[in-house]
Amino acid sequence: MANYDVIIIGGGPGGYVGAIRCAQLGLKTACIEGRGVLGGTCLNVGCIPSKALLHASHSLHEAQHNFTKMGLMGKSPSVDIGKMMDYKQGVINGNTAGIEFLFKKNKVDYIQGWGKISGKGEVTVGDEVYTAKNIVIATGSEPSSLPGVEVDEKIVVTSTGALSLPKVPKRLVVIGAGVIGLELGSVYSRLGSEVTVVEFLDQITPGMDGEICKTFQRSLKKQGLKFIMGAAVQKVETTKTKAKVTYQLRKKGTEATIDADVVLVATGRKPFTDGLGLSEIGVEMTDRGKVQTDAHWQTNVEGIFAIGDVIAGPMLAHKAEDEGMAVAETIAGQAGHVNYDVIPGVIYTAPEVASVGKTEEQLKEEGRAYKVGKFNFMGNGRAKANFAGEGFVKILADATTDRILGCHLMGPAAGELIHEICVAMEFGASAEDISRTCHAHPTYSEAVREAALACGDGAIHA
Repeated sequence: MANYDVIIIGGGPGGYVGAIRCAQLGLKTACIEGRGVLGGTCLNVGCIPSKALLHASHSLHEAQHNFTKMGLMGKSPSVDIGKMMDYKQGVINGNTAGIEFLFKKNKVDYIQGWGKISGKGEVTVGDEVYTAKNIVIATGSEPSSLPGVEVDEKIVVTSTGALSLPKVPKRLVVIGAGVIGLELGSVYSRLGSEVTVVEFLDQITPGMDGEICKTFQRSLKKQGLKFIMGAAVQKVETTKTKAKVTYQLRKKGTEATIDADVVLVATGRKPFTDGLGLSEIGVEMTDRGKVQTDAHWQTNVEGIFAIGDVIAGPMLAHKAEDEGMAVAETIAGQAGHVNYDVIPGVIYTAPEVASVGKTEEQLKEEGRAYKVGKFNFMGNGRAKANFAGEGFVKILADATTDRILGCHLMGPAAGELIHEICVAMEFGASAEDISRTCHAHPTYSEAVREAALACGDGAIHA
């Protein structure tokens, strides 16, 4: 029986980051992971492999559409999906091996197997029992499906199957217009698939700023993606090589079908808590199946904490990482903290979409007086030179104090640009603070400064 200060169940972004931080703070730490490799969904079947495919397919798009405009002549490249998947796997392997190295460097014990909380301060893995003063649940999430839709990861796939397809489907139907569906839909659209997105709601990317949603959908349509909105999927029927999706239009009540070679079910994710023994030890759950925690990530059972996708909040790797560090600091007697008002969200399509803070819809609902500073990337010299002038930056600031309340971007490198605003919001900055900060020329970041100027006397290059 091994004794620890902290045992973390789950080796994903929240779990492995929390484990390393615990060890850095002098706590004897173990991390239990049943997948066989560290990194969780993010590194193995989520964030990292999807970004590899997004990068590869975007490179193909550039070669097909923009190279000749720059005088780069030659035969357009063809797609070898097998080699592309090998490239993706190489990226995964390098990242997961890197975490194992970090565990050794920081003296974190890596225990392979499925952990179950078998008693107070006790975790069982197979026939082995480990004890700890503190246990952290960081088991992440898994794809959720729909009634009448049976996933086989061949014809009807989740994001996991979509990241390992043996060939590019001629027709791909994506159920769900959220981040995962749109990212993977754009990958296969660039690779040559005819992509149709079926969404229950009347807008894509629910919860994002309304103006961004409309502009983003128009952009995806121009790229060739088709959308069927306000449609409830009734069933998916499959043969050995094909599928038929039946959906009902919510407003009209009429039914229709669409044929596909592959159907991607991208209807969200649900907490993964199977086999943890939570009900046996009395851990309280929410009505949505998440682990109930207090402001310090502690459950109702003393000594048991939870972070990441299994608790309330957005299912984002970086949110889990922040909680992993914060819970480690809390256990070590420090003041662990996560600012949930400043957690950015990014969609890694082309153009990228990023946001942080309040949307206009939220501010209107709150009755808060605000002002809008907006700047289109077509006014940005670097963006125009790189054929990346589509999209805009929108900054929302308090009408009286000028304090930044939110920012929404669609355009080149949006996922990088958003962090200037994150830092500004963390320090309570005003839009004027951004506008008076010198930005290098020519850079995409100048568009952020121009949007900040638009919150005041006006942008220069509008």
